[in-house]
Amino acid sequence: MIREKCGVIGIRIRSGNAAHQIFQGLYALQHRGQESSGIFVYNGRELKGHKAMGMVAEVFDDRILTRLSGCIGIGHVRYSTTASSSIQEAQPLLYDESGRGFALAFNGTISNFLEVRSSLKDSGYRFSTHTDTEVLAYCIAEGYRETNDYFKAFGRCMDILDGSFSLVLVTDKGELYGVRDPVGFKPLCLGANESRGLYVVASESVAEDVLGARNIGEIKPGEVVRISEGKIEKQIVRNSPRHAMCMFEYVYFSRPDSIINGVGVYDARLRLGRNLARTWPKEADMVVPVPDSGRTAASGYAQELSSPLVEGLMKNRYVWRTFIMPKQEVRELSVRLKLNPVRSVLNNKDIVLMDDTIVRGTTMRRVVGQLRKAGVRHIHVGISCPPVVSSCFMGVDFPTNRELIASQRSVEEIRRYIKADSLGYQTLEGLVDAIGIPKSELCLACLTAEYPLKRKPDVALLERELGARR
Repeated sequence: MIREKCGVIGIRIRSGNAAHQIFQGLYALQHRGQESSGIFVYNGRELKGHKAMGMVAEVFDDRILTRLSGCIGIGHVRYSTTASSSIQEAQPLLYDESGRGFALAFNGTISNFLEVRSSLKDSGYRFSTHTDTEVLAYCIAEGYRETNDYFKAFGRCMDILDGSFSLVLVTDKGELYGVRDPVGFKPLCLGANESRGLYVVASESVAEDVLGARNIGEIKPGEVVRISEGKIEKQIVRNSPRHAMCMFEYVYFSRPDSIINGVGVYDARLRLGRNLARTWPKEADMVVPVPDSGRTAASGYAQELSSPLVEGLMKNRYVWRTFIMPKQEVRELSVRLKLNPVRSVLNNKDIVLMDDTIVRGTTMRRVVGQLRKAGVRHIHVGISCPPVVSSCFMGVDFPTNRELIASQRSVEEIRRYIKADSLGYQTLEGLVDAIGIPKSELCLACLTAEYPLKRKPDVALLERELGARR
């Protein structure tokens, strides 16, 4: 499974309890991380917060939210990519130093965090976690100590740090900041409801929708936005010669009802399916999506070929919340627990089975096996994304290169491994066309092994360090 690292939200409201609003926004972003949840607010005197392992509804109740009184705050949902999964690594992270304290939540991965952490240690900073979040926090603190200005501090961080970071930060002076790295790997939306004095910074526009705020645009790559006393200040503090928005936001991560960089995610996924149908058309009795990730692309594929779209696989939506076992055992049982074929509609049929990606290949192999047992005659597997051949060091939990099946095998070898009758992948050109953003503005590193970083990453070192902590 491919998993996004985090979802973040920051809110300032004229009156009322920001924590309740943040809770609602985090609920809308829950798909971006299910390991831990946290909220920090500024109550006019100090920064106070609560975080714990678990999903938003498990971590917070009305008693906790009411205790977190204040009109400004931030929230976070986490899936780890650079550290173990424990409360010590949960966000937001509090940097507590009188006069320049803040709480920070971010989405991304600092690809040179090992080097920067070593430098900060030499400067006297002491680390209590193995996260790149702590590296980012100390880098901000050091920049603010030298400049007494957060805009300048973030600019200095952008000079030092490599990788992806879209972040929200609330200070012990009651200021809310939204910041996006100069390359713009991860989305960060800005929304407002002026009549309520409500301002929202969030990973996706769906968080603004649930709060009744209108989307007023994206925080731009290299931009810092400060929200204080109902006023928005913006500065592009650093420019990059190129931008590289993560293409997986459109393929898989973001909710279909989100709008990212002006592009509707649902529309992009529909076009992915249509484009695959044009380059890899298959005659079949029906198109069957792998729920939920393959559904929209499957709809586009079926529309393009005028084929029936049939829900031939039913998903148990509660397994992922309650079933906790060692990883290998989970991989062996998860398909049977999560997906079940509808035999009455599948028996003796030829189908196109649609999904977004094949990672290790083991899950698709088991799905195909289930469908064979349900009586499906021929199974043509369509994938709405090109083959994933390289690890990501910008905030996505991919397996190592040696575990990625497409980095080790040809399409025909993958077809034989998953035991499909045929296998078709999206083309790179079809992907770019479907998203509607120029190729030069997208991060395609996991598809091309071309990393849009300042320096070429030490793949072996990062895989060893990050893999040891997952």
